[in-house]
Amino acid sequence: MNLKTGLALCSALAYEQVHAVQYLSVEQAQKALFPEATNFAQQDWLLTPSQAQDVQKRSGQMPRAMHLRVFQAWQGEHPLGYVVLDSVIGKFDLIDYAVAIGADGAVRQLEILTYRESHGFEIRNAAWRAQFAGKTVLSDLQIGHGIANISGATLSCTHVTDGVRRIAATAQVVLRK
Repeated sequence: MNLKTGLALCSALAYEQVHAVQYLSVEQAQKALFPEATNFAQQDWLLTPSQAQDVQKRSGQMPRAMHLRVFQAWQGEHPLGYVVLDSVIGKFDLIDYAVAIGADGAVRQLEILTYRESHGFEIRNAAWRAQFAGKTVLSDLQIGHGIANISGATLSCTHVTDGVRRIAATAQVVLRK
C-alpha cells in the first residue's frame, strides 16, 4: 500500500467514526415536547443523597448527576409539566435527549437532541419514541417489556430506555408523584 492509499483509507475510517448530528436545540425540543406552552422557566432539580438512593431503588440505577437541567413548561399561569435534559452513552459516544414529564409525573414524549454514533440512529424514529408516552417508572419501561428493541440499535435503545426510566424515577421522587 502506498502513502496516498494509506492516507485515503485513514481518512475514510476517520469519517466513518464521526457522525454527530444535532437534530434539535433545547429550544426546539421544548416546543416539540410542549407545543401548547407559552413559556419555559428553568427549574433545575438538585437531588439530595437520600433522593438519589430513592431514584436508584425505583429505577435500578444511580442518577448520572445530582443536578439535572430542567425546564418547567407553562401555558399562561397553568403548569404543563417539565422538560428534563439528559445524556447516555450509546455504544461509544453520548446521546443527548430530552424527556417531557407531564404534570401527572408520566412520560409524555421523548426527543433525541444529538446523536453521535455511526449506527443506531433509528431511535429517532417517531414510532419508537412514541412507546414512551404515558409510561412511569412503575410501567413496563424496559427493552422487551413495554419498549421494543430496534435491530442494529440495541445499545442505543437499551441505554436511552434505561435513561428515561431513571428520569421517570427522578421525577417521581422530586415531584412526589
